[in-house]
Parts: sequence; structure tokens; C-alpha cells
Amino acid sequence: MDDKHMQIGEVAARTELSLRTIRHYEETGLVIPSARSQGGFRLYTETDVARLMVIRRMKPLGFTLDQMRDLLDATDRLDGGDALDDGEREALLERVRTYWQAAAEQVEKLRVQLERAEDFAATLGARLELDVPAVRS
Repeated sequence: MDDKHMQIGEVAARTELSLRTIRHYEETGLVIPSARSQGGFRLYTETDVARLMVIRRMKPLGFTLDQMRDLLDATDRLDGGDALDDGEREALLERVRTYWQAAAEQVEKLRVQLERAEDFAATLGARLELDVPAVRS
């Protein structure tokens, strides 16, 4: 079971997100700490960390907070123990497919951008090699 609790600092280290970012995601309702300590500290579980990792992976692909919320809602409902009729299940799967397609398209755009950036860096490197004066002995 998912009963080991972590404080926000450990979660920040594991997810490579800042404390401020995690708190922001809490304020927007994307991730709610699973518990609070007696002192009022946020306590998170592995499930919460996994949710933050989904958000962290969506962010560089340009997804909005509303889109993140929508995808998380769909996956939560699919993963939940509630019985879904075939129509509900298919509608949720279609939402996930839409995000999968958008992510795949964005990844391809990023690949093209990376290739162009690498070409540019190589061009600059070649230029520097041309302008390095020969060492005289």
C-alpha cells in the first residue's frame, strides 16, 4: 500500500520541483497532499509523487494547468475503483488518446527544434575552430 508519508522537501528533491511550484500545484488543485502532520506540515505519498511527475512531464510540452487537470481527472477516474459503463470508459480513454496524440506531436516539434539547435551549435563550433590562431613553437 501507499502509506509511507513524505514531507514536501523530500518530494521536491525526488521530483526536482521547487517547494513553491509544489505549493502552486496544490493551490490550483492539481495535487493535494494526502495528509497533514500534527504540526500542519504537508505529507505526500508515492501516489502524490507520481501525480507530480505527470505534471512535470506535461509542463515542457506546453500543456496548460486546465489540460493537466483534465488529463489527471480522466486517469483518476479510469484508475479508480468505480464501475464505469462502456460509454464512460470509452469517453475517458478518448480524452487520454487526445492528450497522447498532442504529446506525440509536441515531442516531434521538440525533436526538430533540438536538431536545429545542434546544427547551430556545430556551426558556431566550426567557426571557432577556423578563428583559433595556430600555436607557434
